[in-house]
Amino acid sequence: MKILVLNCGSSSLKYQLIDMENEEVLAKGLCERIGQDGAVLTHKPEGKEKYVKETPMPDHQVAVQLVLDALMDTEHGVIADAKEIGAVGHRVLHAGQKYSKSIVVDEKVKAVIRECFPLGPLHNPANLIGIEACEKALPGTPNVAVFDTAFHQTMPPKAYMYAVPYNWYEDYDIRRYGFHGTSHAFVSARAIEFAGLDPENSKVIVCHLGNGSSISAVLNGKCIDTSMGLTPLEGLPMGTRSGDIDPAIVQFVANKEGKSVDEMLNILNKKSGMLAVSGKSSDFRDLNDGMDNGDERCKLALEIFCYKVAKYIGSYIAALHGVDAIAFTAGVGENDSVVRKMVIEYFDYMGIKLDEEENNKRGDDRYISTSDSSVKILVIPTNEELRIARETQELV
Repeated sequence: MKILVLNCGSSSLKYQLIDMENEEVLAKGLCERIGQDGAVLTHKPEGKEKYVKETPMPDHQVAVQLVLDALMDTEHGVIADAKEIGAVGHRVLHAGQKYSKSIVVDEKVKAVIRECFPLGPLHNPANLIGIEACEKALPGTPNVAVFDTAFHQTMPPKAYMYAVPYNWYEDYDIRRYGFHGTSHAFVSARAIEFAGLDPENSKVIVCHLGNGSSISAVLNGKCIDTSMGLTPLEGLPMGTRSGDIDPAIVQFVANKEGKSVDEMLNILNKKSGMLAVSGKSSDFRDLNDGMDNGDERCKLALEIFCYKVAKYIGSYIAALHGVDAIAFTAGVGENDSVVRKMVIEYFDYMGIKLDEEENNKRGDDRYISTSDSSVKILVIPTNEELRIARETQELV
């Protein structure tokens, strides 16, 4: 079976076509600037030249059709007919408390995705548009929703409840949900397999570190806590997100500068984090370069980030009553040896030891801990698309 995996943003559409017989990626690509001037399709078929096409994309329906046309193109395509696509797996941000697993899309599922628009205002509407575009372009082909929040639905109430008026939970579903769930699910399972741990008796902490960052505590393959909350703003400081702050700051600054709550949240989401502290960039590569060149604010940004990562790891070691493996993943987690070193240095008192030589390498799944380290430290490249494809295949 060939499965098309889609990840729709408000003005973008990422895709992969995966042959599930051998889990080979046949083609992948990206539609950018949907609904804007200068829209571009970048299509990368396996074993063929990359194909770039600048063409109007007024909406996701047009973008989906352009993807299908590229996949079937005589020169750049990898399939002869759209009927070769057995199912479409969609990354969907939020399902609230309604779904704890992936599900085949029907009208009821679409209604739930729509109900969760207020919880995921940037992502859920685009996710639903992508689903409905595929329903029109590929009539009869099953669509599967793979929710970003699903993996974290195994958290116990003591982890997901906020200490706020209880009716907020009852009336408005105010609770911690967590995100990056597809990545945490893939990496935690792979870490257990790679490290030779017992799936029924394992304690793994996954550090998904990138422009958006989150950490999860996984006990026996199930999430018991994660750093993001009702929205992706809670938790670690990130590229442009503040992460955990005293909520009174919102009122204090709003009163000082005459800003609305919406304006304040826009600042906390898009103008804070590493960008705000460094005053230069949200890109960790720029922060590393700045620190190497003596920029104190770039150094401070990295120190804040690594300190908060270490604090979350420490709290999750307590929540898990120990830890067998710590896995780093995503853009920063997989590629930034400086960040990994700065984080792990906080745990030398526990006998957790980093192998400097291995830490400075890049590549596939690997250990970066010494042979006598009390805890295994791993780098596991995430593969959210493959996880989505696997879950889609299981359902259809």
